[in-house]
Amino acid sequence: MTIKPFAPLVGQQQAIELLTQAVRQNRVAPAYLFVGPDGVGRSLAAKCFVELLFSDGMEITTALQNRLRQGNHPALLWVQPTYQYQGQRFTAAQAAEKGLKRKAPPVIRLEQIREITEFLSRSPLEAPRNVVVLEEAQTMAEAAANALLKTLEEPGQATLILIAPTVESVLSTLVSRCQRIPFYRLDGESLAVVLTQTGHQEILQHQAVLNIAAGSAGSAIASYEQLQAIPPELVEDLKKVPKSYRNALELAKKIDKDLDTEAQLWLVDYLQQFYWQQWHQAQAMEQLEQARKYLLAYVQPRLVWECLLLSLYQKSRLY
Repeated sequence: MTIKPFAPLVGQQQAIELLTQAVRQNRVAPAYLFVGPDGVGRSLAAKCFVELLFSDGMEITTALQNRLRQGNHPALLWVQPTYQYQGQRFTAAQAAEKGLKRKAPPVIRLEQIREITEFLSRSPLEAPRNVVVLEEAQTMAEAAANALLKTLEEPGQATLILIAPTVESVLSTLVSRCQRIPFYRLDGESLAVVLTQTGHQEILQHQAVLNIAAGSAGSAIASYEQLQAIPPELVEDLKKVPKSYRNALELAKKIDKDLDTEAQLWLVDYLQQFYWQQWHQAQAMEQLEQARKYLLAYVQPRLVWECLLLSLYQKSRLY
């Protein structure tokens, strides 16, 4: 049985066309930069492109597709940002699985670039070329980026795919050696298709979540998971204006107790979208934006929410 590699990718027709034509015309570039917002299909497109490259432009067999998706093909190296902990490297998923708490975000390290160089020094096995995919390429420190630059100058029988949110987030000398493949935010219809295909159609009932996602299926799923992680009674209480000064203070105390800073920042986004749908009051949006700034400036969270909720209650009494 054969499968069309790009069949799962929705709403990125330009990227599909550029990559498909590169293989058909035997003009595959040594390096690509997949650039666009998170959650719109960049990583999926990279997987599909690898399948197309390894099938030599033909429809791919299910056996080869399964092998690639299991990550055990000798000609493919998939690189993700990592944390360093007790002499070992962990991806974000591995760190979460082990319960590791890290303050700094994961990065692509110099040691990982050296592993890429070593990988590419070997001839490809069971494929026409070696392929390296670097997710979140913007997390490379300058030393790592400069080391990768040397590899890009002489990649050998290989193709490298860098994935990043913007061109500006990657070292300009790296960008100049890559063919750019643009990815765009999904329209409403494409977003609905992706969410339905991935079993997340219930998100379509939450307009505030969809507004936060702004055309990113990945962001929509992450936002919905965040919504589910917040106590539902707290969410319902916050959808209404506080009933009294005491109610406002109790809500602020509960937010501070139950939610970490990241969840509180997400809650600000959610309330901005929900309140705008309900009230269309610019002043409430400005107050929420000010609350976000205070939270980012490490002002005591309980105080931030007390001020916000008390202000909303006071203004509600004027109408």
